[in-house]
Amino acid sequence: MNRIDASEHYDESGFTHQTPSLLTVVIDTNPRAWAAIHDLLPISKAIANILVFINAHLAYGNENQVAVLAAHTNRAVWLYPTSPNPDYPPASRRRKAGDSGQDVEMTDVDRRGHRPREPQLGTSANKFPQFAQIESSILASLRSLIDGTSPSDLNPTTLISGALSMALSYIHKTSLAFEAPKTSADPANPTTAPSTKTAAPNLHARILVLSVSESEPAQYIPTMNAVFAASHAQIPIDTLALYSGPTFLQQAAFITNGVFLSAAANPRGLLTYLMFGFLSDVDARGSLVAPTQDSVDFRAACFCHRNVVDTGFVCSICLSIFCDVPENAECLTCGTKLALGTYGAKPAVVPRKKKKRKRINGTGREETGSATGTPGPA
Repeated sequence: MNRIDASEHYDESGFTHQTPSLLTVVIDTNPRAWAAIHDLLPISKAIANILVFINAHLAYGNENQVAVLAAHTNRAVWLYPTSPNPDYPPASRRRKAGDSGQDVEMTDVDRRGHRPREPQLGTSANKFPQFAQIESSILASLRSLIDGTSPSDLNPTTLISGALSMALSYIHKTSLAFEAPKTSADPANPTTAPSTKTAAPNLHARILVLSVSESEPAQYIPTMNAVFAASHAQIPIDTLALYSGPTFLQQAAFITNGVFLSAAANPRGLLTYLMFGFLSDVDARGSLVAPTQDSVDFRAACFCHRNVVDTGFVCSICLSIFCDVPENAECLTCGTKLALGTYGAKPAVVPRKKKKRKRINGTGREETGSATGTPGPA
C-alpha cells in the first residue's frame, strides 16, 4: 500500500518544527518629532501600517511572537503585552501629589480593588482573534500613554536606551521559556563526558526600532551599553528612520549585523519599507540579500559636554572621550593623569639637503645627457 500512495516518502521522524521568531518593535512616540512629519505621515496611519506588519509576522509562523514598546519622552512603556504592574497614575499626577507620602487617587481600579475589564472585541469573520487582541491592546495602551502626557513632558529627548534595555530583558526571559531542559548524565555510565555538540537556537529574536527623532548625545553611554549587550547575545537591532538620521542607531545596526533603512525621503511608504526590508527573520536572512548601508556615521558623544564630535581625546584607562583637553589634563571619569606628549607644540621644520651634481673627469662641465659638451662660441 505504501508503494501505491507513496507514503513511505514522508517520514515524520525526520521532520523538524520551525524555530519560533520573536519580534520586538520599539516605536518612537515623541510628540514633537511626529508633529514635524504630520503632513507626510500622521502617527495614526503609521500605527495602522505597523499593525499590518505585525500581523504579517505572526502569520509567517504559528509559533511566532511579538512585543511592542513605546519610547516616550520621559519613560519607556509596554504596549503589548501589557505590563502586570502598569505605571499608574501617570507621572504628571504623581508630581502634583509631591513626595510627602500623600495618597493619590487611583482611577484604574474600582471600590473593591478590581481592575475594570477591557471592552469585549466585536466578533468578525474577517479578523483573526489574536490579531484583534493585539490591536486592541496596542491602541488602548498608546491612547493611555498620550492622555498621560503633560505639556511639561514635551521635550526633544526620546528614551531609546531604556526601551532597548527593556526589550533585551524581555527577550532573555522569553528565551528561557523556550530553552530545552538539560539532559543529565547516564546513570549507568556516570563517567561519560557531556556532548559538546552545539545545540540549535531555540528562539530567533530581533529588535526593530521605528525612529522619528535624532539621537540624543546625553544617551550615548546607555545606548551603546545596550547595543553591546545585544551584540553579545547575537540579537540584531534593525532601524527604520522616518526623519533625519539617528547616529547611534546606525552604529547599533552595524555592530549587531542588523538592517538600517532611511525613509526620510518618502515616509508615506512606511508599509513598503517594513514588508520588504524587515519581514524576514534572522534565519531567513541567510538566504536573502538584506539591505545594506552605504556609509555609517561613527561619531561619538564626548563625556564632558555631551556633544557629537568627529575627533577628540580618549583616556587610555577608561576610554572616555573628550572634545577638548580636560583641566589639568586629568580624566573626568577615572581621574587618570593624561600624558599628552608633545601635543600643542609647533612642528620642527628640517631644511632639505641639496644634492651635489656629479662632474665628469674633473672638468667644470656638469653631467648632461649628451656624449659631447656644449660647444662654445666661434
